[in-house]
Amino acid sequence: MKYLVALSTLAATPAFAASGPFFSLKNTDFIVLLAFLLFIGVLVYFKVPSMLGGLLDKRADDIKSDLDEAKALREEAQTLLASYERKQQEVQAQADRIVADAKKDAEAAAEQAKVDLKDSIARRLQAAEEQIESAQASALKDVKDHAVTVAVAAASDVIGKQLTAAEGNKLIDEAIKDVEAQL
Repeated sequence: MKYLVALSTLAATPAFAASGPFFSLKNTDFIVLLAFLLFIGVLVYFKVPSMLGGLLDKRADDIKSDLDEAKALREEAQTLLASYERKQQEVQAQADRIVADAKKDAEAAAEQAKVDLKDSIARRLQAAEEQIESAQASALKDVKDHAVTVAVAAASDVIGKQLTAAEGNKLIDEAIKDVEAQL
């Protein structure tokens, strides 16, 4: 079937459709063929195919250089990306260390604050106990002083009522002897 289509295509060419001899200047198909061959000859004479080839080669070289440049830029971008990723990891590690150090410092400060608070409470308790002891001693002294005053007053009343002048002189003489013996 393919061969039949190809054969019918070749058989139906305009050259076969024209009337009269093919190699005549009256045949338009022959004139078109001559013009086409002349056009191809002019193109070859002015080296248009080599110019087109050169332009295509130049274009191919430009494309190749663009591709090479793109590859170089891609590699450079990949190295920059890798360096930025390394830097980001280093910064992240440093930030993690800073956070860990800050946590340790905060824990140490909290522990120190607890110790300082305990010491402060202990000092305040000690001061309060000392104040209580001082107040007790002062109260005890006041009670003793008052008791001595009351005892002296009571003794003075008792002695004043029961002691005679002769007995008083005798007591005074004994007290003087005791003082002389002690001195």
